[in-house]
Order: sequence, then structure tokens, then C-alpha cells
Amino acid sequence: MTLYKCKCGKEEREVTKAKIVLREGKWVADVICSCNKYMDSEPTEGMPSLKRTEPTLSNKDDMLWDKAKEQL
Repeated sequence: MTLYKCKCGKEEREVTKAKIVLREGKWVADVICSCNKYMDSEPTEGMPSLKRTEPTLSNKDDMLWDKAKEQL
């Protein structure tokens, strides 16, 4: 969860998912305070880890992929 804080200092909110949108020429998270301003967060540790599932990224030792090649 990410802690978002408003610049006005009135509100803090923990959000699990937020969309990044382009508003007024600026990229912001779609988390809005009660004063109608976009809230901001401090980054935590590095980038999130993404798990890619494309078939071209499978391991070379993947037996299922070898069997599929044999059938072709």
C-alpha cells in the first residue's frame, strides 16, 4: 500500500491501486483530496517487480515447451 498525502496537509490516505493520468500537462496519480487537489506520494524502494508471462520468455529447460516443439 502507498501512503498519499495532500499538499494542503488535511488528508492522508493509503491506496493499494492508483491510475496514473495526464491532467493539465502533468502526470499525477488519480487520488483526489477533499479539497479537490491531487494527492502525492513519496516513492518507497525502487521499481515494482513485474512478472512477464509471454511464451517467448520461458526457461530454456522448460520441458513443456520442448514437447510442443516436437509435436510441430
